[in-house]
Amino acid sequence: MNPSSRVDRDGDGAGNVWMSHPSLSSMSPIRLSSDTEMSFGERSVAAAGAAVLSAVLVNPLDVAKTRLQAQAAGVPYYPYEPYVRRHIVSLGSNTIFSDIRCSTSCTRGGIFGTEMVCPPDCFQYKGTLDVFHKIIRQEGFTRLWRGTNAALALAIPTVGIYLPCYDLFRNWTEDFTTKNAPNLTPYAPLVSGSVARSLACIACSPIELARTRMQAFKEFKSEGKPPGVWKTLLGVLSPLRNTSNLQNIQNFRVLWTGVGAQLARDVPFSAICWSTLEPIRRKLLGIVGEEATAASVLGANFSAGFVAGSIAAAVTCPLDVVKTRRQIEKDPSRALNMTTRQVLVDVWRERGMRGLFTGAGPRVARAGPSVGIVVSFYEVVKHVLHQRHSSP
Repeated sequence: MNPSSRVDRDGDGAGNVWMSHPSLSSMSPIRLSSDTEMSFGERSVAAAGAAVLSAVLVNPLDVAKTRLQAQAAGVPYYPYEPYVRRHIVSLGSNTIFSDIRCSTSCTRGGIFGTEMVCPPDCFQYKGTLDVFHKIIRQEGFTRLWRGTNAALALAIPTVGIYLPCYDLFRNWTEDFTTKNAPNLTPYAPLVSGSVARSLACIACSPIELARTRMQAFKEFKSEGKPPGVWKTLLGVLSPLRNTSNLQNIQNFRVLWTGVGAQLARDVPFSAICWSTLEPIRRKLLGIVGEEATAASVLGANFSAGFVAGSIAAAVTCPLDVVKTRRQIEKDPSRALNMTTRQVLVDVWRERGMRGLFTGAGPRVARAGPSVGIVVSFYEVVKHVLHQRHSSP
C-alpha cells in the first residue's frame, strides 16, 4: 500500500507533512516549509516586536503581582523616615492614624493639628484591583507602568534570544528524534523550551533584577523622577563600593541575585508552557486545513498561548514568590547567601499555602495574554515573511 500524507500546520505559517503507513506505529514530521530557512535575525526581529507589544500591555498586572508579593515579604508601603515625619495618633474612638494623607480624595482621613491623616490600611493592598486603585489614587495612573522601560529592555533581548533559540532547538530535536528515537519526539518542545529559556534568563538576569526592584519599592519623594534601570542597578552595587577591586569584581555577581530562583521558575514554566501549547495549536491549525491565513495563525496561536501560559503561571507561582523575595533583599551578603529551598521553607512557615501563591491572580492574568500575544505575533510575522519569501 502506498503511504498517505496529510498536511498539518504547526503555527509557523507553513505546513509539516506527516507521512503515515498502516505498518507504522507513529507518524514522523518532515518539514517542507521555509520555517527552517528563516534566518536567526528574522526570528529575533519578529520576537522583539512581540515582546514590545506584550510588555506594554500587561505591565500593570506585573506591577500588581510584584507589589502583593513584596508586601507579603515585609516591604512597607506607608510613608516612613527620612522622607516624612511619622507619628502615631489617636483620633475619635481609639482609631490609629499615621500623619500622611493617602490622597486628596480620601474620605476616611481626619485632621491632626494642621495635617490631614489617613488610617494605615489606606496603604495596605488587599488584592489586584485594590493595588490598581491605590496606585492610581496615591501615585498616579502612569505608575501602573512603572518599570516598563526595564520590561522593554528585558523583553527585547530575552524574547529575542528565547523564541528563535526555541525554534532552532525544537527543529533540530524533532529531526534528531524522528530519525533515531521516534517515541521521544513529543518531548522535543519540553526540552527545547527549557534550554532556550535558561540561556535567556542567565543573559538578562540583571535587567530582571532592576525591573523587580523598580516595581516593588514605592517612591515617597515628591520631587524628581524615580530611578531608572541604570540607577537601580547602581543602587544594588552601592553597598559594595568601599571593598577592594578584587572583591568588587567578585561582588558583581550580586547583579545576578535570584537567577537560581528565576531559572527554577522559568525552566519548568517553559517546559509546561511549550508542551501544552504545541499540541493545542497544532490541533487548532489542523482544523483550519492546508491554506492557513494570518488570521487563523493568529487565533490558533493566541488561544493555545493563553491556555498554556495560564496553566504554567499557576503551577510555578511559588517559585515566582521566591524570585521576588530574593531580588528585593537589600542586604547584599544575605541576598547572595539565600537559597530557593530556604526561602520556600520560610514562606511556608510564615504564611502557609496562601503565602506560596501570593500574587497568583495577577500572575495568571498577566501570563495568559502575554504568552498569547508574544507567540501569536511572532508566528504571524513568520507567516507573513514566509508568504513574502514564497511569492515569485
